[in-house]
Amino acid sequence: MGLWKTKASVAQQPVWGWRAWDWQAWQPPSAIEQRLLEAKSRGDWAGYLEVAAHADLFFTDQRTRADAHPGTVRFTPQWNPHLRAEYLALFTEGILPPPDADLVFQSMTLEWYASVWDEEEAPWIAINPGTPCEAFLPATTPEARAVWRQHTDGRDGGTGGCGHAHPHGQLRGLAVGGPLQGPVAHGLACAALLFVHNGELWNSMAHHGNGYNSAKRRLKEWWGVTCRSEWVSAQKRLLEADMVSPVWEFALGIRHSLAQDFAGAVELDHWRQVAERVLRHNAAEAAEPRITPDGVLPARSGSAAEVEAHVAGVQRLIGRIARYEARFRADGLLAGNAFVRSAEAWDYGRASAMARWGLATRYCTLQEAEQAVVAAGRACLQNYRSWQEFSAAYILGRCLHFDEEEFGHWYEDMLTAHRVLTTDPTSPWLTIPWN
Repeated sequence: MGLWKTKASVAQQPVWGWRAWDWQAWQPPSAIEQRLLEAKSRGDWAGYLEVAAHADLFFTDQRTRADAHPGTVRFTPQWNPHLRAEYLALFTEGILPPPDADLVFQSMTLEWYASVWDEEEAPWIAINPGTPCEAFLPATTPEARAVWRQHTDGRDGGTGGCGHAHPHGQLRGLAVGGPLQGPVAHGLACAALLFVHNGELWNSMAHHGNGYNSAKRRLKEWWGVTCRSEWVSAQKRLLEADMVSPVWEFALGIRHSLAQDFAGAVELDHWRQVAERVLRHNAAEAAEPRITPDGVLPARSGSAAEVEAHVAGVQRLIGRIARYEARFRADGLLAGNAFVRSAEAWDYGRASAMARWGLATRYCTLQEAEQAVVAAGRACLQNYRSWQEFSAAYILGRCLHFDEEEFGHWYEDMLTAHRVLTTDPTSPWLTIPWN
């Protein structure tokens, strides 16, 4: 991995930089850069390292090289005339430029850099060079790198993985460089449950994720997406709510129709009975050929056992939905007699996230990602009436798919994110009107 043979004598103290910055005129993009700047203004070396140790630190890589050697990284040091030495430039999230077709960014932790550095590497690393919060850290000796480790908490001590240093379960956003109002911001906020859980910047439209290699690995492992065409297909299906189970939507739709007909709450037994009648009626109709404007639909006869199994499955699903909603009410996700009308929110929220994941992996352009984010927000507006209603629908979809009524981390993680988004005064759910 080493690209440069270090010289023996290098200073062991950090260097804050040489530019005369007007710190009051510069607005840090996010809280990370704000804290780095505050530590630097105090001359607080230990405090600066403490912030850096709990931030993702990105460096540049060539996309062609990264694609040709997946899972690997390569350092490209630069020359600093003041130090008369080379350094590796590292950047925090808020400093990163919009994604480029050829240049990508890899993300590692300070703990990881301390673990892999050796005498072959450049003698300095620079955090956010060219900004008022820049600092140059000596890296040439084990003693210097041991100072970095003193401020970490053991995240990713191995040399083979990258890990992520940023906190999870917290609302993080861009004060500069990310939309805070308007259709794009609304669409971005539709993925806020997931982004709060992951600790990612909720309004980073020019998204790099957790670095290029990590973003590609995530899409491959979780979605089977490895190229642009697969991303296009996944994005389209999510925007059309084509991944949400039609059985869920059938059960929820029956209750919604009953609630509209009777202008109120629907008893569980009534819901089940009507769902059974509709299923049996549909099965009987399918057993007979039908004439439609498009021609004759042939009979599709299912066995009696198949019909009974279908009915029993929907009855179980209705029970699961009712129990989830009871828990939602107890935990404040649903109010009073409110209920979930459709779980399509789960697809729309993930569509907003998928747009940014596609950009981070370079499977789409910034313009395409922004269009998909706006489309996701528009679909949410058309199908839901509030952030609260959207949230409950999204969480129900996630739980029906993953949780198996365990009320484990698949539920608890989203409950935590929901509470953050409905209480933090800077939350987009409190600052961006639903309509």
